[in-house]
Order: sequence, then C-alpha cells, then structure tokens
Amino acid sequence: MRIATWNVNSIRSRIDRVAAWLERSDVDVLAIQETKCREDQFPGDRLTELGYEYAHVGLNQWNGVALVSRVGLDDVRTSFAVDQPLFGEPGVLEPRAVGATCAGVQVWSLYVPNGRELDHAHYAYKLAWLERLRAAASGWLEAEPDVQVALTGDWNIAPQDDDVWDMSAFEGSTHVSPAERAAFAAFIEAGFADVVRPHTPGPGVYTFWDYQQLRFPKRQGMRIDFVLGSPALAARVSGASIDREERKGKGASDHAPVVVDLS
Repeated sequence: MRIATWNVNSIRSRIDRVAAWLERSDVDVLAIQETKCREDQFPGDRLTELGYEYAHVGLNQWNGVALVSRVGLDDVRTSFAVDQPLFGEPGVLEPRAVGATCAGVQVWSLYVPNGRELDHAHYAYKLAWLERLRAAASGWLEAEPDVQVALTGDWNIAPQDDDVWDMSAFEGSTHVSPAERAAFAAFIEAGFADVVRPHTPGPGVYTFWDYQQLRFPKRQGMRIDFVLGSPALAARVSGASIDREERKGKGASDHAPVVVDLS
C-alpha cells in the first residue's frame, strides 16, 4: 500500500498535475492540503475517472483538505475532536482536517495552522490546535494500541535545525519556535514516529520552497510536510521518499509530495 501527502496550493489550479502524478505514482491514498475551494468547486470528477473515491472539506479560497483513495474510504470525519479549536471572532471551525479508514489504516489529511507571527492570535490558535490533536491521537492509541494511524500533511513546523536552509533566516519567526517544536515532539513522545525521515535523511532535504527569491533553484527550502505513524503503522513502513521533481516546471505547487510505502 502506498500513501502520500501533498499540499497542492489550490486543487483547481493543479488538478492536471495531480491527476498526472496519480497516474504515474501508483499511490493508493493521497492526502491533499490547501484545496482552496468549496465542496461544489472541488474537481472530483477527474479523480473518480482515475478510479479514486474522495472526501473533501472546504469553505472558500483558504485552507481545505481532502483524501483521495482507491482502496476504500470509510468512516469519514471532518474533525478530529468535537471540541477542535476554532479561530476568529466569532469562532469558525476551519477546514483543516479530514480522516477516513482506507484498507484498515486511519489516514488523516491535516493542514496545521500557519501561526503567522509569534505574537499573533493565529500562533496561539496553532498551539491549541496541535495540543488538541495530540490529545485525540494519544487517546486513539490508548484505546487501541494496535491501531494503524497515519497523521499526514502540512504541519507548518520545521522540527529540527536542518529542516530549514538557514536557521539565521528564521530567527524570531514561526515554524521553528521552541513552543512549536515542543508541540511536534509531543506526538513523538506519545508514540507516533516520523516514518519518512529515516529514508530521507538531511540536511538539505526539504518539502517546501517559497515561490519568492528563487528559493527552489537555490535549494533554500524547509521540511514541513510529514507522515507521523502509530507504532503498528510505522512497523509496516518499507520505504519513503519526497518527490522533489514535482516541484519543478510551470504551474508547480510550492510543496512536493511525500510518499510512504507499506508492506
């Protein structure tokens, strides 16, 4: 079984690339982030033509997540907890999580809040969102230690120094702050494993390159897209890769797909 995650930065703009990539990548389940569209705008017909089912949640031109599967899509959930943190005033449940069971694996497509700035309300929201997700995921493991869970997506955190091209360029910024890194580490402490890093060691291995200042050709990127697996899921991982080639060319997303193979 092959699982992948990809922040496509607008599914309507990238559907041709997504469809072509699915055709040649042999992926069974794809978690998508930043669809940037409503339910009625999601180009699901292109995916069903390829033999995939899909589940999508989105509100407008921001956020949005989807799961695309050719091995089943059962028990679809559009939030990981009944008290998933809200943002704004009044509070809104942003479309940042969708989960489903695919061939026995509970796969989640997650678009973690960006945080914006360290003193911004969105940063506090980000930390609260991550803590509630960790609590929920820990609960799943406690209830069923052998459950297979893949927490996939754009985490908007670079948990290690070599996950950014130059730490000095991020001084005082989000994504690398101690609190964000501690929030990420809490998932590892809870029993989840970064199942991609052992197969794609750094430094200089990234999943995101900003469109500005020629970051991609300069190899100035960040590793912020991850698959965290429960112990039972991690035990099945036989390989993983980051498809850097998909970041190249006209109309590319600023993120590359991250792929995990299960035995």
